[in-house]
Amino acid sequence: MHKPLLSLLAALAFALPAQAQYAPPAPKEAPVQRTHAEPNEQDLQQHGHYRNSKGDDVHSPAASKSGKVPDGASAQCRDGTYSFSRSRRGTCSHHGGVATWL
Repeated sequence: MHKPLLSLLAALAFALPAQAQYAPPAPKEAPVQRTHAEPNEQDLQQHGHYRNSKGDDVHSPAASKSGKVPDGASAQCRDGTYSFSRSRRGTCSHHGGVATWL
């Protein structure tokens, strides 16, 4: 090899950063467990439930007998019922859509 080429290769070898040592990935944090207040069934006119996309049992939209916002409600639908949905997607979809997010 030519002397200038060897000098260039040697210079590059020293200019490159040292190889990083392997570090195992940090452990994932446990998912946050959210607690959702359950509505008082005696204050609701409907009593159905459904299983959401995450597999959770959720109270179906229902009207309040007292006219007050039930515990655990996440939105009021346009037909006046209250939704207990745990995500925004599809909330009040069979009740005219969301009138107000709570």
